[in-house]
Amino acid sequence: MKIGVIADDFTGASDIALTLAEAGMRVAQFIGVPEGPSDPTLEAGVVALKSRTAPVQDAVAQSLAACSWLKAQGATQFIFKICSTFDSTPQGNIGPVLDALADHLGAGAVMVCPAFPENGRSVYQGHLFVADRLLSESGMQDHPLTPMTDPDLRRVLAAQSGRAVGHIPAKTVLDGPDAIRRALDVQAHLITDAIADEDLIQIGRAAKGEALLCGGSGIALGLPANFGIAPRTPDWPGIAGPGAVFSGSCSVATRGQVAAYSALAPSFQIDAAKAVNSEYNVADLVDWVMAQDRAPLIYSSADPDVVRAAQAAFGAGVAADAIEGLFAALAPALVNVGIRRLVVAGGETSGAVVSGLGAKVLNIGPRAAAGVPLVESDGTALALKSGNFGGPDFFAEALAMMEVAN
Repeated sequence: MKIGVIADDFTGASDIALTLAEAGMRVAQFIGVPEGPSDPTLEAGVVALKSRTAPVQDAVAQSLAACSWLKAQGATQFIFKICSTFDSTPQGNIGPVLDALADHLGAGAVMVCPAFPENGRSVYQGHLFVADRLLSESGMQDHPLTPMTDPDLRRVLAAQSGRAVGHIPAKTVLDGPDAIRRALDVQAHLITDAIADEDLIQIGRAAKGEALLCGGSGIALGLPANFGIAPRTPDWPGIAGPGAVFSGSCSVATRGQVAAYSALAPSFQIDAAKAVNSEYNVADLVDWVMAQDRAPLIYSSADPDVVRAAQAAFGAGVAADAIEGLFAALAPALVNVGIRRLVVAGGETSGAVVSGLGAKVLNIGPRAAAGVPLVESDGTALALKSGNFGGPDFFAEALAMMEVAN
């Protein structure tokens, strides 16, 4: 193994696994820290944690355990994969985990760049943009668990980290790898500007030999070439059979996807109060899904005002935990009766589904959308989507793509 990735959620793990696979690496995504050794032919391993919103001490402990396992498999370069919208809070978890990993690996300067220009994420003058809007005006200010109200990543990270936080500006990045490397002669976390994919390629070239990087999946674009690896399209067998769509994300993009797919297929909305009070019967939901003549949608996605009302009524995490628990129970129940294709929207929801399925390793297939691969586990096809990823018709498109071999 050459590159080891510690990802703070499941969809982020799939995202960067796709980046590495398309760049030509043999990649596997592991669900949690494995107990045994990996396949020795792997060139990159991605450990998917559920640490983004975990208590800080738990997030640090999980991340260090993942790093140690990846190091034992032979990895020499490590990436702390975070969301391209820098999802965190003033208490963590990005800063504390990044500090711990840097100390563990003896890393000096650490480039931090969540940019993903292909998917509308860019960093300029240390500020994070989503398309043409500052992060704080992109809808992320209404995130139910990690509201992002400050687009200045230097301020956000400095509030969480015990290390100095610096900046590598766009001009330095444009001047190329040598200029970027000169900026690394410092003991600090360095928010690194990137406004185009080519910037990420230059950052990757500059990172040759660096122990640790932090960012979205784009930060991996230029790394495989440092190991002499050429791009290729990941293999996919084609998986047919009944399908279903789960959506727990409340992002603007996902709510649009829910509306678009609801106009085409049967849909069922999960009510937070009923989930908290355990009023849903999994067997009844399974019967409803299997009775439909088109892959149906089950969703809890809602407008910010609805989410805030549920938080006020039950507590910030209670409703989310109840809904995730329902999805975690429903996924294996559906697979047991023949569902073979599942599209899942939302990082927390995806984590719940994969945990419910008991999956340990995901095989990475081709992209369903920018940042979203098709993945396979024990004969079931999955598309695990971060909230704001994919176009309006993503659900229908992903289901169709799963059936086509390449």
